[in-house]
Amino acid sequence: MSAVVAELSGLDMRFGEGSRAVHALDKVDLRLRQGEVLGLVGESGSGKSTLGRCLLRLLRPSGGQVTVDGQDITGLTERRLRRMRARMTMVFQDPWSALNPRMSIRRLIEEPLALHMPLDRAARRAEAERLAERVHLARAQLDRTPAELSGGQLQRVCIARAIATRPSLIVLDEPTSSLDLSVRAGILDLLAEIRAETGAAMVFITHDLATLRLIADRVAVLYLGRMLEEGPTAAVMGQPSHPYTQALLSAHLPADPDTTPRRIRLEGEIPSPTNRPEGCPFQTRCPLVEPRCRSGHPPMLQAGPDHLAACVRLADGSNRIIV
Repeated sequence: MSAVVAELSGLDMRFGEGSRAVHALDKVDLRLRQGEVLGLVGESGSGKSTLGRCLLRLLRPSGGQVTVDGQDITGLTERRLRRMRARMTMVFQDPWSALNPRMSIRRLIEEPLALHMPLDRAARRAEAERLAERVHLARAQLDRTPAELSGGQLQRVCIARAIATRPSLIVLDEPTSSLDLSVRAGILDLLAEIRAETGAAMVFITHDLATLRLIADRVAVLYLGRMLEEGPTAAVMGQPSHPYTQALLSAHLPADPDTTPRRIRLEGEIPSPTNRPEGCPFQTRCPLVEPRCRSGHPPMLQAGPDHLAACVRLADGSNRIIV
């Protein structure tokens, strides 16, 4: 079995204080192994990006523990964290805002090398050229600025920066959402190549369920800051166990135009993160809700091999929504 690269234990994240505090993450447990791609899904505001930033300690969690490469980084100072930055990197959603528009592509790729790698100027230049070739950028593009490249090319620059220090963990926050379909496919192919070559663990945050099927080994489903389901991609997407996951997947149009979609329509809105309901966070919209859903934190129950879901109905098999 592959080594554990990163682990979250009882992770909590609150923004603000008192009655108006936003509870963004609530007791999230997660484990990520070497060479694994974990897909993180959920509606907007579910806590996906916050989880990714807590995992890299770009945000300091309010509670719980974050471990990367066997080291507890939860309470590390910024000075001590800097030594860890080479081992955990991030690719953001918008490449235009992630890159300094005044710097050349060469300098942008060389920047993490200068910060974290013991290389002289000539070695950095050579490594930048190797990285550009690795992400399928022409050498001539290294002397251009971000304004002279397309969105897909800029995302390749961001990926080159992310892999420059040979990290063990990469968080990708919707890296293909701003790209058209043909460019998106190229980026996904590139990520698959990098994963195979480096063995880096990846967290892939996305709304795109079709993309998730292509790249993720496992899927974790967030709702209102809580983990509702986690397991192998084929199991979660083929036999979703939590009612929320079933509703989420039903909203995705099938590839076959002759297939009749079986849409599960949810009533109501997501509760405010400043006033979350007791018990299951999905209870206010769940068509299968019952009294026991409204008390206590539903435990993650076994739905199959390495497949867990936080639904009290799972034990008696009444967790399926019939359409």
